[in-house]
Amino acid sequence: MKKIITTDNAPKAVGPYSQAVMVNDTLYASGQIAINPETGMMVDSSIELQTRQVMSNLKSLLEASGLTFDNVVKTTVYLKNMDDFSVVNSIYAESFKEDAPARSCVAVASLPKNALIEVDLIAVK
Repeated sequence: MKKIITTDNAPKAVGPYSQAVMVNDTLYASGQIAINPETGMMVDSSIELQTRQVMSNLKSLLEASGLTFDNVVKTTVYLKNMDDFSVVNSIYAESFKEDAPARSCVAVASLPKNALIEVDLIAVK
């Protein structure tokens, strides 16, 4: 069974996609950039603040699905600048204290709204 997951605590989808989709016991969360869901605007242009907002957005999608970061099995991190890796890694690690998920991290030429980071995830109940 496919169930669309939505929450006002994460940015609304701005195109033909869902914030997240639950299929049976697996959640597929769309990539999150550093949009503040209250204002609809990108947060400050520092990698630290953008990473914190992205992780907060993902946490909100997990909570809307009855899950936590403990349920996450795979993430993909997209960075505009691989020089930001150590800063992102440090903040990312705050959400995954034990049994970290599998992860891919890639540098990309650009991201929507000139974001510095985007992260998507897969989680299992």
